[in-house]
Amino acid sequence: MMNTYYTGGTSKTPEINLNPENGDLLFKGRSIPENSIEFYQPIFKWMETYSESPAEYTTLHMQLEYFNTASSKCLLDIFKKLEKVKSTGKPVIVKWYYEDDDEDMLEAGEDYESIINIPFEMIEVEGSSGY
Repeated sequence: MMNTYYTGGTSKTPEINLNPENGDLLFKGRSIPENSIEFYQPIFKWMETYSESPAEYTTLHMQLEYFNTASSKCLLDIFKKLEKVKSTGKPVIVKWYYEDDDEDMLEAGEDYESIINIPFEMIEVEGSSGY
């Protein structure tokens, strides 16, 4: 049985809560770690293992207020690992949250959606209190 992966958020790194039992995956906050690859490495490993026997339904809740360029590459890798989950025949969806006045975050979600073979649901939230 896989363990839940959890790390609390800081001013530079998102809160991450990955639950293998119900398939709920949460990224919330800011992603501007000093070293993105190092920060995301354990998550890549977790996703790799998870993709071998995923939950019946996987929902990735992407609630980032901001992420830097280095993080964007890591997020792409996470989405690619989710494509692997989808290839097992189990449904996967990405819920991409963005603030109503944050066009950049909406566009970032649309960019990912255009290159990843997973359905995205764009969810608009009110201002900075939406998270």
